[in-house]
Amino acid sequence: MNTKKICVSFLAIAAVLFLVANVSAGQITTDYTVKVNDQNAYAYTVGVLENERITVEVSFTSLVNDTDVTVEATLNGKKANVNAETSVFDIEAGARYTKTLVLQVPAGLKNEVSDALLLEMKVSGQDHRTDLQDATLKVQRESYSVQIQSVTAGTMKSGQVVPVDVVIKNVGYNNLDDLYVVVRIPTLNLERTAYFGDLVAIEDKDNNDNTDTVSGRLFLEIPYSAKAGVYALEVEASNGDTTVNAVKQVTVSNEFSGGNVVVSGDSLLIVNPTNEVLVYRLVPETAPELSVSLSQSVVAIPAGSSRTVDLTVTSSAVGTYNYKINVFSLSGDLLYVVNMTKNVEGSSTTSSIVVLTVILAIIFIVLLVVLIVLMGKKPEKSEEFGESYY
Repeated sequence: MNTKKICVSFLAIAAVLFLVANVSAGQITTDYTVKVNDQNAYAYTVGVLENERITVEVSFTSLVNDTDVTVEATLNGKKANVNAETSVFDIEAGARYTKTLVLQVPAGLKNEVSDALLLEMKVSGQDHRTDLQDATLKVQRESYSVQIQSVTAGTMKSGQVVPVDVVIKNVGYNNLDDLYVVVRIPTLNLERTAYFGDLVAIEDKDNNDNTDTVSGRLFLEIPYSAKAGVYALEVEASNGDTTVNAVKQVTVSNEFSGGNVVVSGDSLLIVNPTNEVLVYRLVPETAPELSVSLSQSVVAIPAGSSRTVDLTVTSSAVGTYNYKINVFSLSGDLLYVVNMTKNVEGSSTTSSIVVLTVILAIIFIVLLVVLIVLMGKKPEKSEEFGESYY
C-alpha cells in the first residue's frame, strides 16, 4: 500500500513538472502577420535586390504574460546569413504588438540573375517562445551594377610611369553599355580615364563574343616632386546607369632623400640618381644674425650626375649657429631639409675686411695731415736785386 501511494505521488509530481514545462515552453502567439517592405510576406513572394536594405514588420497578439521578449529575423543567403533582433520588451496576454527590423539582403548570386531567399523569424521571451512561419523572398540582382574585382598597381617611384591594372565585372540584371574607368591619386593631382567597352548580363554571356568581365590597364606618371609615403589610389567605374568606387592604398618612393645630399664643409653635393634631368631650388633658412649666400640657388642636375653648391656664411657675432637649406622642386614642393652648422670665432669671417679698412683709414688720415701741413706752410720772399749802372 505504501509503495502504491509513493508511486501515485511520484506520478503526480512528474505530471505537475510536465505541465509546468509545457507552460514554460508554451506559445507566445498563434495570431501574427509578417510584412516585408510593406507587403504581406505570406500572401506574396516579395521581390528584393542584393545589398538592398529591407524592413521586416512583425505584428502578433500575445497569449501570455512574459518579460525580456525579443523578435528576431534571419535572412539565409548562399554566402552569408544576415540577422537582426529587437531590443527586449514585456508582453501581456490579449495585447497586440508590432516590431520592425531592418536587414541588408546578402549578395551571393553566382550564375543566376535571381534566386529564392528564406526569411526565418521567432518571438522569444523568458518563459515562452514561438517560431513563426518561414517566408520565401525572391532575391535578384540589381538592375545595373558593376563590381571592381581587383586593382593592381606596379612599384610606384617618383618620376616614373606606373601601370594600374583593373578588373571589372557586371553583377547586375541588365547589360552595361559604354563603361569607363577612372584611376586617380587626388593628393598628387593625378587622373587617367580609359574606355572599357560593354559588359553583358551574366545570363546573356557566351564563350565566343560576349563577356561579363573585362580587364584593362591605365598608366599614371608619378611626378618627381611626389614625397615618399602612402597614398590613396581611387578607382571609379561608371556608365550612364551606375557608378562604383574603390580605394587602394599604395606606397610611393622618392629617390631624392638624405642620401642624395652630401655635406662637405660649406658645400653641398647634390646627386641625381634618376634617368631624367632634375631641377631644384635651394632656399636658406637662417637666424637673424647669420647671413648665408649660395653659389647658385637654382640647380639643374643631368641624369646620373651631381652638382656642387658652395655656401658663404658670415656673422658679426661669435658663436655656433644652426641653419637649414631647404630643397624645393620647381613647382614649390619641399623635398628635403639639410641641417647645417657654422662655428664663428671672433670676427674671423670679416677680419680681413676690417683690417684693410683700418689701414686705408690710417693712410687717408696721414695723407690728409701732410696735405694740411703743406698747405699751411708759406713760401719765403725772394730777394730783390736792382740793376746799377756805372
